[in-house]
Amino acid sequence: MYGDRLKIIRTEKGLSQSEFAKMFETSQRNISRYEREQLDLSTDFIVRVCKTFDISADYLLGLKDY
Repeated sequence: MYGDRLKIIRTEKGLSQSEFAKMFETSQRNISRYEREQLDLSTDFIVRVCKTFDISADYLLGLKDY
């Protein structure tokens, strides 16, 4: 679920995987792997994404729909 949510957030902001990766000091490959749920999100990454885009961790992790 988090992979779909991460992709939704990224595309709604009009960001490529590379641009998104730069924002969070990671690689485009990691973003791709996150979106396909082949790599687990770190707590630090979750917190940074939530603060940057003003969303809840519950939403990002698929526990709530808002």
